[in-house]
Amino acid sequence: MVEDDDTIGRTLQTSLHQHGHRVAWHRSARAALREARLHEFELALLDLGLPDLDGVELCRELRVVQPGCVLVILTARQEEMDVVVGLEAGADDYLTKPVRLTELHARIRAHLRRGAAPADNRAVLAVGPLQVDRAARRATVSGHEIPLRAKEFDLLARLAAEPGAAVSRTTLMADVWDAHWFGSTKTLDVHVAALRRKLEDAAGPAEAPAITTLRGHGYRLEQPQADRDPDG
Repeated sequence: MVEDDDTIGRTLQTSLHQHGHRVAWHRSARAALREARLHEFELALLDLGLPDLDGVELCRELRVVQPGCVLVILTARQEEMDVVVGLEAGADDYLTKPVRLTELHARIRAHLRRGAAPADNRAVLAVGPLQVDRAARRATVSGHEIPLRAKEFDLLARLAAEPGAAVSRTTLMADVWDAHWFGSTKTLDVHVAALRRKLEDAAGPAEAPAITTLRGHGYRLEQPQADRDPDG
């Protein structure tokens, strides 16, 4: 946890301990980075307004140092652009201050649970040039591996389990994050945008599987024309 406000820090630390978490609390970004280079963490809570380094920059550096760590931003900044910048810098999620403890613990449970609830039990999902190996947590497109963060992989696997089907936002949030998700689903939109970029980077715009936005509903991973049922 990286939080320079003593009152907020003590409250969060006590509550996290009560829920069975071991917590390393740092009041500056540089102290947190030193700790992150020495020990592996499952999840980090990052205040954006830190005295020595902006939380967005800290997020970028932690993503490099701890690629497998879930990064959750704590922010008093209400502007949507600040939230999007933080998510694009490598954060998996965000919470706005004042933080509701019930929401905080629900989000932590959702992130540490890891892994989407599959729509079928196939170990490898194939959608045209895309292959998603759920056992190895590895995705490739046209033979090129896609460098995905944990929730990006889970989201792609959930969409690939039902190619061509419209999957609602509610279903995606429940299956990839948690059935009792609190608050905004902006994190879903940012993860979809990141998936699109990474698919295009790996395969090129012409080869990349398309993720279509269904306004007012959710998303659909498109099947290549050749894979579709001619009678469908």
